[in-house]
Amino acid sequence: MMQWGKKRFKGKMTVLTLLALAVIIALAGCGSQGETAVNTEAGDAAAAVSPSPAATDESAAAKQEAETRVLQDEFGEVTVPAHPKRVVALYLEDYLTALGVTPVVQWYHPLWGTQEYLKLDLPTFDITGNIEVLLDMEPDLIILDGWADKAKYDLFSKIAPTYRLPENILYDSKAILTNIADVMNMKEQGEAVINAYEQKVDDAKEKLNTALGDESVAVMRLNVDDSTFALFGVNNRFIGSLYSQLGLTPNTWSKEMEEFQQVLSEESLPDLDADHIILLLSNGTWDSPENQEALKLLDSSMWKAIPAVKAGHVHRVERSYWQSGGITANSMKMDDILKMFVK
Repeated sequence: MMQWGKKRFKGKMTVLTLLALAVIIALAGCGSQGETAVNTEAGDAAAAVSPSPAATDESAAAKQEAETRVLQDEFGEVTVPAHPKRVVALYLEDYLTALGVTPVVQWYHPLWGTQEYLKLDLPTFDITGNIEVLLDMEPDLIILDGWADKAKYDLFSKIAPTYRLPENILYDSKAILTNIADVMNMKEQGEAVINAYEQKVDDAKEKLNTALGDESVAVMRLNVDDSTFALFGVNNRFIGSLYSQLGLTPNTWSKEMEEFQQVLSEESLPDLDADHIILLLSNGTWDSPENQEALKLLDSSMWKAIPAVKAGHVHRVERSYWQSGGITANSMKMDDILKMFVK
């Protein structure tokens, strides 16, 4: 009896065990299906969020396009940063500072120094030296003036993206400012600078017309290295705009001159027909010891025979901005001229 009961109980346990296993397997199957469903949904969501390789390529291209711009310069197309941060603009620092941008280095020439009037406390780059020193400045953009031919341009392009100003704007300070503002992606700032400059020109022109009338002006430079006088013509890059923009009347020789400048012989000085002479030095200052020998020319009989000199109409100016055609330099020249002639 007992043995049979045990066998019967054992049989019941076997059935119960099988039923329990079936339930566990069923539940496991449901859990697996639920997990699979969740994983599938998550996978679908991830697939929806993750871009396709083609979309990734397009996004990268759009980002690259947003970070750079393709411009046309004197020598062709050049890709430049959309928002350059470390800019080298050799002999064009005047325009950068007018836009409120400080370059990472400033132009320097062993004979002429820097553009002192800008008062930039920056490292210098000797344009007669090795351009590889610019590598230490880590520029992301280089802007060059007309002195850079294609060979120089190619060398600078190995340092950083390089933009060379178009040849047809090199004698127009407003056009250069507008061009550089575009290269810097600062068009609005450029327009503001130009508007202020043009307003200043209009005001100065009106005052000078009243003060001078038809009285003629000559701009001359005393070359201290060889003790000669150079007369600047109306096409001179540094001062030509004073005649064209301010309406100043050039003396006969300056008006007829096709060259930028001409060295005058001492014998010809008394024939200079200007009513006023604006005089600058080629280097240094009026007090520089090394210039004193050349300044003796101002005591010569030929110089004193010039009508404007006899009349006391010689106006000495500071050379650095008078030997620059930049927008800031031209504004400073206007200030000088207004002080000379408008009482």
